[in-house]
Amino acid sequence: MSRLNIVRLLALAGAVCICASSATAQQGKQTSPPDGAIDKVEIWQAPTGSQQINIWPGAVPDGTFRPQPAETVRTYHDVAATGGKSQVVMNIAVPTMTIISPKEPRTKTAVIVFPGGGFQKVFVGMEGTELCDWLTAKGVTCIVSKYRAPGGNDFYDAEKDRQITPKIPRALQDAQRTIRLVRSKAAELGIDPHRIGVLGMSAGGYLVAQTSNILAPTYRPVDAIDGISSRPDFAIALYPGHICRDHGAFDPKLPVSKAAPPQFIVQTWDDEIDPVCNSLMYASALNKAGVPTELHLFARGGHAFALRHPNDPVGKWPELVELWLRQINML
Repeated sequence: MSRLNIVRLLALAGAVCICASSATAQQGKQTSPPDGAIDKVEIWQAPTGSQQINIWPGAVPDGTFRPQPAETVRTYHDVAATGGKSQVVMNIAVPTMTIISPKEPRTKTAVIVFPGGGFQKVFVGMEGTELCDWLTAKGVTCIVSKYRAPGGNDFYDAEKDRQITPKIPRALQDAQRTIRLVRSKAAELGIDPHRIGVLGMSAGGYLVAQTSNILAPTYRPVDAIDGISSRPDFAIALYPGHICRDHGAFDPKLPVSKAAPPQFIVQTWDDEIDPVCNSLMYASALNKAGVPTELHLFARGGHAFALRHPNDPVGKWPELVELWLRQINML
């Protein structure tokens, strides 16, 4: 990309962000499942045949953002989901990762999925296990991250009607630990420790950006696993949020590094929750740092499209990702 095009892209990103400043101030606000959802106070149960394990060997470092109720699983009707239902998990104090084995023929590649939820909750179904159905069908080992929420990163507090930024990035701690843990289990999982990627949506897309660029530990080591690199080998961000701040400011807490892995970014122009300036600004910063970056913008699809629009242009993003993964020799 030429210097002139970079300048034009940055100007466009700033203009889009200024126009959507009210939305960026409340990123993650509209993340609740529809009315009629059924809540149960219980620990989320991973799909049959998968393995869910705690990512920390003992007490979770730094606990939770504030005292919170027991973990709750909310099940809601979702006609596009397998079985017609999907799930979101709230009040997560004990983060886990769920390993889902690939179909044959297997590749040596693994992808850790960070679902979205505005750092208030974690949509483990639509933006978690469903993505794994697609990945495992391609022979990729898939790992769903259930990170701490609420307050794992900055989030919109509905009770106080404002954005809150915790001092401790607990979701990032969980994300870094998960990457290290998966890499430590490479031989056991039959994967290449140098072919571990991350994929995240919305708030999870911000975790993709953070884990790609913040390589120093954000917590005190708890065991030998924390001596392993947390840098992903490739990164896929869908409709990322929290990067484009009010009035066109790039998130000051996100240092973009030339050491970041190759990136693939997807968003729609009509996203009303996380404005498109998030992807525009992030892609421009990566390109300026010399990081190989693909950016795909679609006219329609809104927010949280995931795998929900198979017959629309935005629904072709998984095919584009597969082509890109082959191009970078990860598939």
